[in-house]
Amino acid sequence: MLFNSIDFVVFFLIVFSLYWFVLNRKMKFQNFMLVIASYFFYCCWDWRFGFLLAFSTLLDFYSGLAIFRSTTKKMKKIWLIISVGINLGFLCFFKYYNFFIESFGELLSNFGVQANYSTLSIILPVGISFYTFHGLSYVFDIYNDKITPTTNIINYTLFVSFFPLLVAGPIERATHLLPQIERPRQFDYSKAIDGLKQILWGFFKKVVIADNCAQFANLIFDNYESQSGSTLFLGALFFTFQIYGDFSGYTDIALGTARLMGFELLKNFNYPYFSRDIAEFWRRWHISLSTWFKDYLYIPLGGSRGGLWMKIRNTFIIFIVSGFWHGSNWTFIAWGTLNAVYFLPLLLTNNNRNNLEIVAIDRNLPTFRDFTGILITFMLTVFAWIFFRAESVQDAIGYISMIFSNSLFTYPVIIGESKYIILLVIAFIIIEWAGRRGNYGLQLVFSRSHQIIRWSFYIVILLFVFFFSGEQQEFIYFQF
Repeated sequence: MLFNSIDFVVFFLIVFSLYWFVLNRKMKFQNFMLVIASYFFYCCWDWRFGFLLAFSTLLDFYSGLAIFRSTTKKMKKIWLIISVGINLGFLCFFKYYNFFIESFGELLSNFGVQANYSTLSIILPVGISFYTFHGLSYVFDIYNDKITPTTNIINYTLFVSFFPLLVAGPIERATHLLPQIERPRQFDYSKAIDGLKQILWGFFKKVVIADNCAQFANLIFDNYESQSGSTLFLGALFFTFQIYGDFSGYTDIALGTARLMGFELLKNFNYPYFSRDIAEFWRRWHISLSTWFKDYLYIPLGGSRGGLWMKIRNTFIIFIVSGFWHGSNWTFIAWGTLNAVYFLPLLLTNNNRNNLEIVAIDRNLPTFRDFTGILITFMLTVFAWIFFRAESVQDAIGYISMIFSNSLFTYPVIIGESKYIILLVIAFIIIEWAGRRGNYGLQLVFSRSHQIIRWSFYIVILLFVFFFSGEQQEFIYFQF
């Protein structure tokens, strides 16, 4: 059930009506109903994996209680290892089994050993990387005495399976979401309007920007051998805005939907393409995943507190693991490694925390220095995305090498209606820039204008969603 489908609209209207008009004074029943709705939402993808979600939920719920009740550090660690081991075991089997088997076979063949191996026809459970990390953060925080476990299985189940964030995040923390689940919620009209605006902006990002950019990015990437360098560069730009519009669009819809239900989810994007260096980019892109790896991997490894070798080692570990989290392909590992190479000079020169505030926070336009930093960071990101999008590392290298040919300086092939999409992307950038001080692009744009102007603008955005709807595409991060 896609967010950008009639099925989801009908589903959400039913859930919203029951939640606020039937069960509005009974928090326990609200939570129970949301659990049922969330499992229905998830089982619409494949009902069989509902059992896997339930097993993972029960495993972490009872592991958390066992960790908390254990009287020795040794027993706490045993229960932690059981929970982490089983969770990562399922994740590795469904997501990486074939990758490991094929990679091992190729490694042996390079040494002249012909290995007989077979892969399995494994269906990847949608959202497994996200709900697995929800549960792991819960047991880690209990083990580290940051939280006490809940004894209410319904509340914990809702924390793991809440349908707006279930299949593609953000990756929530128990410290943030569980307290909201455990206290009564009241309908707030102003928050509901804000949620609807964020949903509208999310649909614009996904349906108008991402889905339309996807058509041309796919066409160029799938036939890159016959394209000019300028056209390939244009294709990389299309994918750059496709993945941002797709994933941040999903996040906006998820956060807006949750706000309509009285919940505030973690912010997952903060205008990453306006970053002035790679370190700032990673503080603004997929924030919930970046902070998860920082808190549960980077800091336990020693972070940047050690010597030069430890800094280099930990930087590469966190970026390579982040890349591998995204998928079972060497392209993702190459993408993570490349970002580590980008990031390392900033860390080693102690310049990785230079840009903490949004760019031009008190100005309408950036300074020349800021603009140069944004442009360089954006271009580095564009080339890194080529590895993310390519089918293989060889294809990515071939794609980039063909960009840097004499044909780079020719006029790119503008296919069909792509010129209109380019104009839409430019308009999208302008709106994001104008609204960069808000939590999402549409929040502050025309917020102080007359009501007629403000609502006319929203209607125009809605009309664009209807009339510029491209071919419906699944959200990219569903595959992770």
